[in-house]
Amino acid sequence: MNQTLHETSAANLEAVKSDSGVRRTRLREFQAQLVERMQAAQRGGYTQLSQLGIMIGQGRYLLNLREAGEIVSAGAMTRVPLTKDWYIGLSNIRGNLTSVVDLPRFQGHDATKLEAACRIVAFAPGLAFNSGLLVSQVLGLRNVAEMEELPPEAAEHGSKPWLAKKYRDRDGNVWSELSLAMLVQDQDFLQIGI
Repeated sequence: MNQTLHETSAANLEAVKSDSGVRRTRLREFQAQLVERMQAAQRGGYTQLSQLGIMIGQGRYLLNLREAGEIVSAGAMTRVPLTKDWYIGLSNIRGNLTSVVDLPRFQGHDATKLEAACRIVAFAPGLAFNSGLLVSQVLGLRNVAEMEELPPEAAEHGSKPWLAKKYRDRDGNVWSELSLAMLVQDQDFLQIGI
């Protein structure tokens, strides 16, 4: 009986390891494909139709692939004293200290909850701005040609040129197009000190 119980436990453990390995492999494949597409976009191989879909808090955003850099898990971040509450701190991304910002908090909304699915999307090196956004989830590539552009009055972002357009997808989800190039020109965004 002990032998049978031991064999059953060993079989269950192998099944769990196998399932975990398959998920890890799929995640690596997805990340590799995403990196390949992002690099192609930065070289000019993709049109602006495909954009990176991300969730920040409860909001859905679209990033131009030429403006988005590396995507890493939101590990340890070091707080910086005397900075605004939306400036989360510094993260080490491949040996570079990168500023991490909580966009909803910057906009005056609730802070993004730091969970296991959270990632940091670094700004592309071409923007010459060593920063990244804390995102709740990376949703993959989205084709805006398959979405309905909403009228300008639906944008509700007022004088925020970095949030100029909104789209609705086939499932009824509303997406805001986020221009990182315009965001780094916003004087409020550049002032992190209190």
